[in-house]
Amino acid sequence: MIRPGAESLRKIAVIGQGTAGSLAAASVTGLHLGDGHELHHIYDSRIPVIGVGEGSWPSLVQELRKLTSLPHETVQQRLKGTRKYGVIFEGWGRRDRDFTHYFTPQQVGYAYHLSADLMADLLREGTCARHIDAKVLDITRVEGGARVEFEDRAPDRYDLVFDARGFPKELHPDRHIDIAFIPTNTAVIRRGPAIIEAERDGLVLQHTYTRAVARPHGWIFVIPLTVHTSYGYIFNRDVSSLAEVESDFDAFLETDGVSEFEQRAVIPFPNFVHRQIYDGAVARIGNAAAFMEPLEATAIVSAQLQIGMVLQTRLNRPPEHLERDTPVVNRFLINNMLCYGLFVGWHYSCGSKYDSDFWRYACEHAWPRHRKATDPGSVDCAALSKFDEMIELLNRPVIDKTDWDRMCAVPLTSYAQMSQGLGCQALQ
Repeated sequence: MIRPGAESLRKIAVIGQGTAGSLAAASVTGLHLGDGHELHHIYDSRIPVIGVGEGSWPSLVQELRKLTSLPHETVQQRLKGTRKYGVIFEGWGRRDRDFTHYFTPQQVGYAYHLSADLMADLLREGTCARHIDAKVLDITRVEGGARVEFEDRAPDRYDLVFDARGFPKELHPDRHIDIAFIPTNTAVIRRGPAIIEAERDGLVLQHTYTRAVARPHGWIFVIPLTVHTSYGYIFNRDVSSLAEVESDFDAFLETDGVSEFEQRAVIPFPNFVHRQIYDGAVARIGNAAAFMEPLEATAIVSAQLQIGMVLQTRLNRPPEHLERDTPVVNRFLINNMLCYGLFVGWHYSCGSKYDSDFWRYACEHAWPRHRKATDPGSVDCAALSKFDEMIELLNRPVIDKTDWDRMCAVPLTSYAQMSQGLGCQALQ
C-alpha cells in the first residue's frame, strides 16, 4: 500500500492514558508503519483513569474488534460490558411518556456499555509503544512538528502529537467555543450493585439500554455493567446546590431499590469545542478537543473520528499538502462537534415533566443561546445551518427518500426518534 505521508510520521507521541489516548496509541500501532517509526505513549501515572462506566455508539464495536483482533464476545467480556441498543428517556419532553432512542437498524445495531479503565487496559495490551511516565508541561508547534516539554525530563520533538490530556480548567474565548446552550456543568457519580446477571462465561447477550431519567435538578444516567451499575446525576451547579442534588439522588436510588452505593466523584465540566482541534502537528482528541455532557454518549465516537481523520489525512496525503489540508480538517472536526452539541442541547428544548428552576433555565435561558453560540461568523463552520436543515426536514409532511441518509453528526433517524419522543414541533 502506498502511503505518501508515512515518511513525515517517523515519530508520533500520544499524551494521556484515558479512553482517547488509549484509542490513539492503539490506532497508530494498527497502522503497522514498520521499522524507523517510533510511537511514544506518554502519561502521568499519578493521574488515575476514573472508570465510571461509559456508553458508546455502534462504531466502537467494530473498532475494538479491529484494534484488538479479538472476537466481539471476548472484547465484551473483557470490558465487563453489556450490549447497548439505545437510550431510554424517562420524563423528558412535552408528551409525558417514556420513549427510546434506538440505534439503527432498530433492535439490531448495538454499542457497548463498558468500564473506561478496563477499555484503556485492553487497548494498551496490543499497543507497541515506548511508555513514558512523565508530566507534560507544554506542547508547542515548531518547524515540521511539535515540541513537548516535560517536568524533570529533557524536551522531545515529534512529527505528530495527539493531545489527550482532558478538558481545560478555564475557557478562553479566543481558544474555545463555549456551548453554554447545554444547561449542565457538573456530574455526581455513584456506583451500585450490578442489575444485569452475566452467564457463566461472563457474557451478556440480552438487550440493555442506558436510562436517562429526568429529575428536578437535571437528569440521571443509569449504565448497567456486569460487575456494577454506574449512576450519574448531571446538573447545573449555578442553578442547584450540591446538597439539593445529593438529596434527590438519594431519593431516586431508594425508589430504584438501590440501598447501598459507592460515592465515586463530583466532576465539574465545561461544554466547549476547541477552536484549534488540529494545527497540522498537534491533534487535540477526546476531552481536550471538545466536551459536552454524556446525554448521548458522544465522547468516544468523537475521539474515534478525530483520531481517524488526522491519521488518514496525514498518511494518504503528500506532506506538501499539509498546510492546505490542516484548516480543512480542523473546520470539519469543529463542525462535527458543534453538530453533536446542537443535537444534545436540542433535547432540552421541550422541557420535562418537572416545572423546576433547572428546567425553566434549560428551556428559557440556555437553549435560546444556541444561535449566537454557533453563528457561522464566529465559529467558521456550517453546523447551525445543517442543524436547521434537519429540523426543517422533520417538519415536512413527507420526507423524500433522497433525504433519508442525511446526517448532522447523527442520522436523520435519530432526529426523528427524538423529535417524536420529546414532542418537538417546528422548534428553531
